[in-house]
Amino acid sequence: MTTEADGPQQFAQHRWQRTPDSTEIILLRHGASQPFVPGQPFPLIDGQGDPELSTVGLSQAQKSADRLKREPIDALYATSMRRTQQTVDPLAKLLELDVAIEPDLREIHLGEWEGGLLRQKAAENHPTYQRMLREERWDAIPGAETNEGFGNRCVNALEKIAERHAGQLVLCTVHGGVIGTSLARIAGSRPFAFGGADNCSVSQIVWTDGQWTIRRFNDSSHLFEQLHHA
Repeated sequence: MTTEADGPQQFAQHRWQRTPDSTEIILLRHGASQPFVPGQPFPLIDGQGDPELSTVGLSQAQKSADRLKREPIDALYATSMRRTQQTVDPLAKLLELDVAIEPDLREIHLGEWEGGLLRQKAAENHPTYQRMLREERWDAIPGAETNEGFGNRCVNALEKIAERHAGQLVLCTVHGGVIGTSLARIAGSRPFAFGGADNCSVSQIVWTDGQWTIRRFNDSSHLFEQLHHA
């Protein structure tokens, strides 16, 4: 029993913790990939560009592993694309965990601009690229995946992972478009509101009782020195 001599009852603030049945997912964007050279499209996997990491990207992957190795991660996922698998590899070795492949978390299919051509069109500020940004619609690019289709497959894949790992912390190494569309769906925001996640940045979502919560977006503090000196 509390008496006046004990002083007033106090309620301190505490660090957030997930509930026992919640699933916490870290979304790690892959490191920087090889530059696109006009006339030399990237190799394709299932019709989509599949470049390897660049030297910078490999360094970013190691910096990410050095940071994330202290997290109590229970499972690792990557997509069917090489750049995500190469990014998570240093962390998998440090944690001695296998990496599961989730093909439905692969990047947006860019139709006629696959194989790296999007980068050139963006640099040229092509009218179709301008339209895509203005309308926030991927399928402004001929043959590209729709916002709805892309969002559905990404969020459905994340929900399956969340249900598979109730009460655990999972890291999924994914793509910028996947992070952007997934967080926009969760937040109910504009389609491109979460675009532009940095290479090897960390975002975080939590699945609790059938609902998502966003905890973090585009945390790249572990890359601070590289961001200023690259």
